[in-house]
Amino acid sequence: MHSDGDPGWAPGADEEYHGRHVEMRRPGCESIHWQRQYPPLTKVRVLAHTCECRATIYELCAHGGAYFIRRTTRGPHGDEVDESPHVIAREAGELWSRLLSGRAR
Repeated sequence: MHSDGDPGWAPGADEEYHGRHVEMRRPGCESIHWQRQYPPLTKVRVLAHTCECRATIYELCAHGGAYFIRRTTRGPHGDEVDESPHVIAREAGELWSRLLSGRAR
């Protein structure tokens, strides 16, 4: 089960299971200030994540007392990794919720 209470999977017609998907962008969607990370932090704790079936995946991460969202976009030239600003747990959780519901991107 994901930390947000969602079971994190749903059966598909082909009996495969998927993780949580980000909802479509809503009107008035908040812009997240993404910052390119190269190389990305390697010692982070992933608290929640979206489904691996999409080209872009999101992870709610913790590192050294700070929390942030990592966005990984897979493409023909390799992965591009961006991070949201590092904030306290409550703010990161609220941003994560807005991202999943399509109110932030």
